[in-house]
Amino acid sequence: MTRMLTLCAALLLATAGTAGADTLLRLDARADPAAPQAGHLKLGTARSPQGHTLAANNQYLLRDGQPWLPVMGEYHFSRAPASQWDAELRLMKASGVDIVASYVFWNHHEESPGHIDWKGNRDLRRFVQLAQAAGLQVIVRLGPWAHGESRYGGIPDWIVDAMPTRGNDAEYMGQVGRLYAEIGAQLKGLLWKDGGPVVGVQLENEYNLRGPGRGEAHISALKALALKAGLDVPLYTVTGWDGTVYPSGEVTPVFGGYPDEPWATSTTELAPKETYAFRFDTRVSGDLGAQTRAREPGTAETDKDKVPFLGAEYGAGLPAMYRRRTLVSPDDIAAMLPVQLGSGVNLLGYYMFHGGRNPVSAAGTGLEESTLSGGYNDTPRISYDFQAPLGPDGQPRPVLGKLRPFHYFLRDYGARLATMTVRQPEQVPATPADLQTPRWSVRAAGDSAFLFFNNHVRQYAMPAQAGVRFEVQLPGGAVTLPSQPVDIPNGAYFIWPINLDLDGVKLRYATAQPVARLDAGALGILHVFAPTPGVPAEFALADGVKTLSSEGGQMLPVGKANGRAINVLLLSPEEASQLQILDLGGQRHLVFSEQQAWVADGKLQLRGPATRPLHAAVFPALAKPHAAGLLVRQDGPLQHLDFKPDAAEPALAVHATRPARNAPRILKGGLAGAAQQPIPEAFATAATWSLKLPAKLAPQAEDVLLELDFVGDIGRVFAGPRLLDDWYYNGQRWQIGLKQFGLKPGQVLSLSVLPLRADAPIYIDRAHRPEFADGQAQIAELRSARLLPVRHVAVTP
Repeated sequence: MTRMLTLCAALLLATAGTAGADTLLRLDARADPAAPQAGHLKLGTARSPQGHTLAANNQYLLRDGQPWLPVMGEYHFSRAPASQWDAELRLMKASGVDIVASYVFWNHHEESPGHIDWKGNRDLRRFVQLAQAAGLQVIVRLGPWAHGESRYGGIPDWIVDAMPTRGNDAEYMGQVGRLYAEIGAQLKGLLWKDGGPVVGVQLENEYNLRGPGRGEAHISALKALALKAGLDVPLYTVTGWDGTVYPSGEVTPVFGGYPDEPWATSTTELAPKETYAFRFDTRVSGDLGAQTRAREPGTAETDKDKVPFLGAEYGAGLPAMYRRRTLVSPDDIAAMLPVQLGSGVNLLGYYMFHGGRNPVSAAGTGLEESTLSGGYNDTPRISYDFQAPLGPDGQPRPVLGKLRPFHYFLRDYGARLATMTVRQPEQVPATPADLQTPRWSVRAAGDSAFLFFNNHVRQYAMPAQAGVRFEVQLPGGAVTLPSQPVDIPNGAYFIWPINLDLDGVKLRYATAQPVARLDAGALGILHVFAPTPGVPAEFALADGVKTLSSEGGQMLPVGKANGRAINVLLLSPEEASQLQILDLGGQRHLVFSEQQAWVADGKLQLRGPATRPLHAAVFPALAKPHAAGLLVRQDGPLQHLDFKPDAAEPALAVHATRPARNAPRILKGGLAGAAQQPIPEAFATAATWSLKLPAKLAPQAEDVLLELDFVGDIGRVFAGPRLLDDWYYNGQRWQIGLKQFGLKPGQVLSLSVLPLRADAPIYIDRAHRPEFADGQAQIAELRSARLLPVRHVAVTP
């Protein structure tokens, strides 16, 4: 950070080289692309009262007539406290998300016939209004069958018990029509055509059922019910994987991919996933966990040239499932992004971007997917953490720092990328398991292009690609980059620009990733780049190639246009991971902070641990920042905002209350024929601890997180008989925000840990699977329990 925005005194010539044989990777992008075609998709009303338009052709989305490549993130309103929605939606916006998507789980709203609950945490209308206030568009996933690891896919028990589902049965469709009418009433006045944020709805989910009253006919009938309910929106979508069937032209498919398969039955590492391999002939990326299996190709396979390539479920994390407990790294998630974008994705949609917790029915019934209720998987009764970038209580996860630069790139350069078509290299991997052949692609339009590369595959070491250069043939001639061969290390992934227009200055290529564009006023236009680890950052300009250190933290003047200076800012890796781009008072600012930053009420909001200093560095500087306890200092162009710690870690009294007994053998069965979660009576064998809260639970803190580090099978935390949260052990620390539960000072909570048997037929990543001593049959340990106060401050700019 100390070198941030320092002007390069001398620019080094490119000298990056490698010994031995060099590798020239070639790609021909000279062929004329097919012109975009409109008219196939039957969109709803696309014009708002303010004159804004939203449309789609067969290649990309358009907003106000301009190509639009947005980022979409899933956040389930009924799995989160309503008191958190406003801040969390604004955090998503600050992270570069443009659209928030959410299921409407029918069984969260109508537990018994005719008694529909839209209040409190189930208030869909308020959630959508807050999303609009945060500057987000909304896609509502209507169901009626949603999956989402919910009981009966979200369909209420009383429906499942009484009638056939997921087809055109008259009784069922009558109930669905009533549900859609209720949703339509909640969204009245909030649709795009009304000037609202709802730009689309999804019908059903993972629908590959065929036969009378099913297939295309069912999706058509659902769309008719949505229209009857007043849900006239620009986009009608369905999921496009696992052989989905739908009426072509009536809806557009959306796609996804995950870095692992928690729904699989294997107790070992999986083969390399398709999600890390560029796709040139299909949009489907492997097994996404559909509950039903298709026996023939779906409509998406024949629709490929008729509809844009839109994403909805690229895993920003993974769900907890009993038999397979995968724990992903930030790079496992972020490495998928250049692959998906380089394969042609023109809507980057995540599932999930924000974690949550399942509600419990009024009758005390769990609403989670479970083999006990006929589900394919066992999932926690309460927790829906999903290892998401934002945890159930808004906790920032390290993956956020990896994702945000890509989101900001799409915000500022996505309109150019959206029109570019995918071009295939001369050599591509034969299969996703081919780890030797370089993985790359180009998207090009005319002489402009972006180069995408990935050398990361979850749980597999990739060979360093030694002595690499790329040759891309464009209509105006070949571009070869870098100037000297470079070694691309294991784990690297990136996007490099070719012939990028920097506000009138031509950048022939760069071996660094564009992140954002900032109008810095008198300082000119700033194009922000992030370095590629291990590769010198070259910027090829009209007057030659300039090279900056891959450590970043440097600014490079590249020319002038229209009387204004044009500069390139190369961030350091640390700066890139801390970057948060916010608009305050009509001015875009670069905010560098380990803490969360967002904008509300015209103020800069900062949130982080109360036991540590809060710090943010801002460029351009705020005019007159002030807040209680704020210290302001200027260091060159950076304005530093500092708050001292304002709380000590509260004391938590922990006492063992019951030793573990011998846990029963884990049984196999269910639809998957694999390990099943133990029956409720098995928890009598759990070890237990009392957790006594202090008399004063950090009253000034916004929240207090209970952090538990345990080893065992399943952990549960109770307040008396009430289950607050539960957790499948996977090596990840478990955090629970306590303020939402209204606990009393000095209240005693109870932690139970079901022992994990040494012979458990479940998968846990090798790095986190417990080591059992000779003769040790099981383990149930509490390593630590802490209370972590969270602080929130607002800075008036």
